Amino acid sequence: MADYKAKILLVEDDPTLSYIIRDSLQKNNYEVVHCPDGESAWQQFMKHNFDICLLDVMLPKKDGMMLANQIRTKNEAIPIIMLTSKSLDDDKIAGFKSGADDYITKPFNMQELMLRLEVFLKRSKKKEDNTPTTFKIGNMDFDYTNLQLKNSEVEHQLTQREADLIRYLCLNANRVLKRDEILMNVWGKDDYFLGRSMDVFITKVRKYLKDQVGAELQTIHGIGFKFAYTQPTA
Repeated sequence: MADYKAKILLVEDDPTLSYIIRDSLQKNNYEVVHCPDGESAWQQFMKHNFDICLLDVMLPKKDGMMLANQIRTKNEAIPIIMLTSKSLDDDKIAGFKSGADDYITKPFNMQELMLRLEVFLKRSKKKEDNTPTTFKIGNMDFDYTNLQLKNSEVEHQLTQREADLIRYLCLNANRVLKRDEILMNVWGKDDYFLGRSMDVFITKVRKYLKDQVGAELQTIHGIGFKFAYTQPTA
């Protein structure tokens, strides 16, 4: 029996493109469940445990944005990559707002898709290195490995991207971080639409950390951000 790298939900209504993607993924030892519309994809998502989702934006029965929103109600951590048309730049922004972590523009090179997948799967499955994975932020405990930010009153189950961003901010606290530096280290790429995505995630992080003493995510206009952070004493 094949030793699969990961199980992927592929949602694409174009028969030719879906065949090419599915065939390439399977040849690279991924297990693929393909659905031609958003409704059948949602049914499959509820039946199986997937490692990552590839969602076309324009789908019959339920579009990719609606599907991403639904997936996020059940699983905050699973990586979602949107497949977007080059002429529909607004879809990229809307996709991030609906819960997507990244996008890839059609037509795309399969090698690029493979690299994007590997980045997310490595982050999902290998979260340990030489740097800390737990932090105290105000009265909240941040557990990077388990994607949790919580205290005695509230618990936030984070997406992988949210956890990556919070961890990067904690590890680089009290220094000015340029926008392109954050994008390259958290998103792995610096471009306009990922910059817009970052702004969405920065807003989410600010909401999570509001009213936390000793933790303020400051905007440094024209440059980037600074996480003014004081580690609480025991």
